[in-house]
Amino acid sequence: MPSERTVLPLAEECCSPIARALLDAGSAAALAGILKALAEPTRLRLLSLISAQPEGSMCVCDLTEPVGLSQPTVSHHLKVLVDAGILTREKRGVNAYYGLVPGALDSLAAVLATSAP
Repeated sequence: MPSERTVLPLAEECCSPIARALLDAGSAAALAGILKALAEPTRLRLLSLISAQPEGSMCVCDLTEPVGLSQPTVSHHLKVLVDAGILTREKRGVNAYYGLVPGALDSLAAVLATSAP
């Protein structure tokens, strides 16, 4: 699923596991941006809703009711997740569909892991 914007590097591309190596300033800033995007209850719910879909994506129009927010507010939260490299955005006609970037959460988990792979 192509994204309409360039995303930040995924965690595995920017950082080694934080429990095994000292993070440099750039890696720490990149990782903090990803974690900040996730550190919001509505965004976690949106991520959960999208990742639970068998098709792997959802239209923004189908995400407003489950989280009880307006379309512009949901779109803002989705944009934050796209900018962080967690979701992709694909236009299909007039609608925008969002899907999980393959491996995004796995690479983040690997950075936070404390044991050797």
